[in-house]
Amino acid sequence: MASTVTSRPGYGQLLRTRGAWTFLLPGFAARQPFAMLTISIVLLVQHTTGSFGAAGAVAAATGVSMALFAPFTGRLADRLGQRAVLLPGVLVHTLSGLSLTALALSDAPLWALFAAAVPTGASVPQIGPMVRARWGVKLQGSPLRTTAAAFESVTDELTFVFGPLMATALCTAVDPAAGLLTEAALTLVGGLLFAAQKSTQPSVTSVTPGGHARVEHVSALRVPGVRVLIVAFLGIGSVFGGMQVSLAAFSESIGEPGLNGVLYGVFAAGNMLSGVVCGAVAWKVAPQRRLVLGYAALALTASGLWAAHSVVVLAGIGLLVGMCVAPALITGYTLVEGLVPAGARTEAFTWLTGAVALGQAAAVTVSGQLEDRFWDGAGFVVPMAGTVLALITLVALRSRLSTRPASRTVARGVGHRVPVAVD
Repeated sequence: MASTVTSRPGYGQLLRTRGAWTFLLPGFAARQPFAMLTISIVLLVQHTTGSFGAAGAVAAATGVSMALFAPFTGRLADRLGQRAVLLPGVLVHTLSGLSLTALALSDAPLWALFAAAVPTGASVPQIGPMVRARWGVKLQGSPLRTTAAAFESVTDELTFVFGPLMATALCTAVDPAAGLLTEAALTLVGGLLFAAQKSTQPSVTSVTPGGHARVEHVSALRVPGVRVLIVAFLGIGSVFGGMQVSLAAFSESIGEPGLNGVLYGVFAAGNMLSGVVCGAVAWKVAPQRRLVLGYAALALTASGLWAAHSVVVLAGIGLLVGMCVAPALITGYTLVEGLVPAGARTEAFTWLTGAVALGQAAAVTVSGQLEDRFWDGAGFVVPMAGTVLALITLVALRSRLSTRPASRTVARGVGHRVPVAVD
């Protein structure tokens, strides 16, 4: 990447990429519900059961099922095409979300809520990874790839500014079920519009005429660097989940439940703003080193959340935590480009997204239990523990983040072999 301002690729140049807006706009609408799902479930189930522990457990079931199924969804999208996976996925998710809402409002037993939460999470459309895969097709070999990774992180965080605010406002000012109902509706409309953009989806690799050679689909999980990144993203998920439950509990403890969305919005705003800056900088430091340094800052700031006892202090520390999340996310997604073959990148992105969801699910569960059983703010211990443990792993295994040779080819055939470049 060039080190001068005049030659540095920027957001303007990225957004002028031909055909980009055809998938960006519906993609933004379709990924918005993801930021609303967990907090909508927490607020609805807590309202109907009176327990943050139960609410966190149901939300965790959704997150765990999403984390487990997301990589398989990504692999199917790489092999069958995004549209083939999206169409049934958005329909199942919408129906499951509506079922969960109806069960919660009818005071159904907890096991029934779990039964509805599992398909709701398993069918969450993986719009973010699919958009990133489409950028990979558009920008193959372009220096704009890092800018695209930053732009996508900013877009994700923009949804996490509006999503929790919207969900909290709907659940507290309209009806406890309004957040989850809106999430289901947005998923259906946005997902179908995104699936309709067939021209920009990555092509599906098929067998060559004669059936002698094809690109080999290697699981992204077999790449050591991806496994290291999964651990790092689990820690990031612990920040999201721990803060969602703990901020909600804190806001309720001071008699201002509507403040939850504002505090989480401050956290997400810091994330978004640092993401904008991160994508605009011409970095000279290697991404592996940036990830370790950025993650150390994240662990340090997250370790201060539990000590905050006022709205102003909590908002300030939350802002700092948010500012440290985006660089770690952006650098992790950027490293995938050099670690994983092109034919497995959607799967790789979904492993990382799933890791965030799994970390969030675990954090929601543990934080909910801590808030129910111990002091107000006990749930903030979870982001500290998650990021510190992930940082230790990241430092110990950072050598596995070295990128693979660009010239590597993979081929498999019968009779004779024709090498096929994977990226």
